[in-house]
Amino acid sequence: MSDSLAIPPIPARMLNEFVYCPRLGHLMWVQGEFAESADTLDGRAKHRRVDKKSDPLPESPEETETIHARSVWLTSDALGITAKIDLVEGEGKLVVPVDYKRGKRPHVAAGAYDPERVQLCAQGLLLREHGFDCPEGVLYFVTSRERVRIAFDEALVALTMGAARDFRQVAGEGVIPPPLEDSPKCPRCSLVGICLPDEVGFLGHAGVEPRPLVPALESGLPLYVQSSRAYVRKDGETLVVEVEKSKVAEARLGETSQLVLFGASGISTPALQECMRREIPVTFMSYGGWFIGHTVGTGHRNVETRTNQYRGSFDPALCLRLSRSLVAGKIANCRTLLRRNCKRVDASTDAALYGLQGDVKHAMRANELASLLGVEGSAASRYFRLFDSMLNADSEGGMTFDFNGRNRRPPRDPLNAMLSFAYAMLVREWTVTLSAVGLDPYRGFYHQPRFGRPALALDMMEPFRPLVADSVVIMAVNNGEVKPDDFLYAAGSCALKEGARKRFIAGFDRRMEQEVTHPIFGYRISYRRLFEVQARLLARFLAGEIPRFPNFLTR
Repeated sequence: MSDSLAIPPIPARMLNEFVYCPRLGHLMWVQGEFAESADTLDGRAKHRRVDKKSDPLPESPEETETIHARSVWLTSDALGITAKIDLVEGEGKLVVPVDYKRGKRPHVAAGAYDPERVQLCAQGLLLREHGFDCPEGVLYFVTSRERVRIAFDEALVALTMGAARDFRQVAGEGVIPPPLEDSPKCPRCSLVGICLPDEVGFLGHAGVEPRPLVPALESGLPLYVQSSRAYVRKDGETLVVEVEKSKVAEARLGETSQLVLFGASGISTPALQECMRREIPVTFMSYGGWFIGHTVGTGHRNVETRTNQYRGSFDPALCLRLSRSLVAGKIANCRTLLRRNCKRVDASTDAALYGLQGDVKHAMRANELASLLGVEGSAASRYFRLFDSMLNADSEGGMTFDFNGRNRRPPRDPLNAMLSFAYAMLVREWTVTLSAVGLDPYRGFYHQPRFGRPALALDMMEPFRPLVADSVVIMAVNNGEVKPDDFLYAAGSCALKEGARKRFIAGFDRRMEQEVTHPIFGYRISYRRLFEVQARLLARFLAGEIPRFPNFLTR
């Protein structure tokens, strides 16, 4: 966006964020990022009273007319500012804007901190622009129930107009400001998990060790609907699952993170619309577990991230660089999984581990995508030849899972059926995650675009195939959660029975919630949260904020 005239008026609330932290203001206003926290929810609750509409602000008030107007929207193209003022009170032309703040009054010389003073001054300037006399404003701190008067002197007006000018310039340049370094502001910020200030600074060689990542606000658990006769409808704040008009399950909307529908299970229009409004992804899987698609509502508003992604996807050197890292990460993690779980100690195992180590090096030296595909195929052959060596022998009746290598579309034996299902679940998780952070799941760097194929999701899942999907299969077999008679065979294909699939999905979710230590940043994080961090770091890499994309390699 190069033409500053094309930039819409800046909300006064966003000026507050920009003065507090330029990067935060850019993320929220320019890129459309937002995340709830305890502070934002508390602030919204405390604003409920002033958000109620009252008598409108008169355009030409009488000299002695008393003014008391709530939720007043004002805009000025000349100032380039817009605002919703909580309360305007006064008499005749002499008015005062009152801005409600959730906390306690700070005991500072200026009466309040600059971000709040600038936001209030912007409201006062808007009132002046609309013909009112406005020499000062009031900040009302709800927790301490105190009013603080802020005079709109020349210094504050200059600070406010300078902040608006600087924000327009930053927005017009299209380059996000750098993160604050080791700032005490960051841990309490609701966007810390989106901004990743410590991670970006650490990878950019700022020399500051990352602090533990503040977990995102937990929004609930996935709801899986498997029966082909099931129907999901909305009942108030609840999703109700019915089979042949009889209720079989329900889940509160506020406690649901995803809704996953298998086969011919259906959903009502009100339920689907409510999920879109709340940004609850609704994903659709075939009865056999093939990922079909998902809803995204109106989609993520951050166009810059997708622009950077598309630009990078047409750069052969960048595509090869990313692809080498992802494939090498996958092979290294396969080798680690084998080394940890292989129950066969012989020369063939040692040779496979040595060969995989060489494949990692070959992948990092590949000079084109075609040769990288060859390295990946060779490594997969070594890995899957030993896959059954990671499984326990079933002592009950001598039953075992036979495995003669990888096959798919359709899978023809139980182990391949579970692997295909786990990979489909992994694709779904990555597609939802990439969409949520503003990336296009269908435009990749290693997997080339093909109709209906989420290429970027397939790219990003490569290092996690062994760590999540393969691990779930191994645990399901070794823990006895799935038996050889838990499968259906038809037309040369094999699939999990409904009961076994429920147990397998539960195992997959347990794995996604399992915490691991990040090998670069050192903090503990669940796989589901890790996916989001990796996706956001990819966006930071594509934007040029960090010099390399940090692949995830387990220890």
